[in-house]
Amino acid sequence: MSLVVMLLGLLVFNVNATNILQGLVVGVSDGDSLTLLDAEKRQHKIRLQGIDAPEMKQAYGQKSKESLSKLVYNKTIKVHWSKKDRFGRTVGQVMLGDIDICLEQVRRGMAWHFKDYQDEQSVKDRDLYDRSEVEARELRLGLWQDAAPIEPAVFRQKK
Repeated sequence: MSLVVMLLGLLVFNVNATNILQGLVVGVSDGDSLTLLDAEKRQHKIRLQGIDAPEMKQAYGQKSKESLSKLVYNKTIKVHWSKKDRFGRTVGQVMLGDIDICLEQVRRGMAWHFKDYQDEQSVKDRDLYDRSEVEARELRLGLWQDAAPIEPAVFRQKK
């Protein structure tokens, strides 16, 4: 019985290990998208999980991109990914050491917690992202300085 449990544990470990990308950030497209260059010199388009940043033509779009750039550009990160989106980007939690970059964008008021996809987050992360968004709103950080910020999903629907 213990051999079966151990083998299942190894299988789960191996599945999780294949869902980690590591590499150098060589580009930042906007406040929730970047390009990672792995050790084999392959580029990966990454969509930050759990957040939705303002579009580039939207208020705070450029500031959100600048914030993400300052956090990760030309730095080595790990991406704990879960899926590919409809554009072929890898969707995952971006980590710089122990810092959750996705969460940091929310804390800075540079992104919303993306409620449409919160079921893809752990309960702990979902709660942390929610609380961080509330705190950023209360402190009027970043995009929360705007009197009536428009969620990116709403902005995209109008276009």
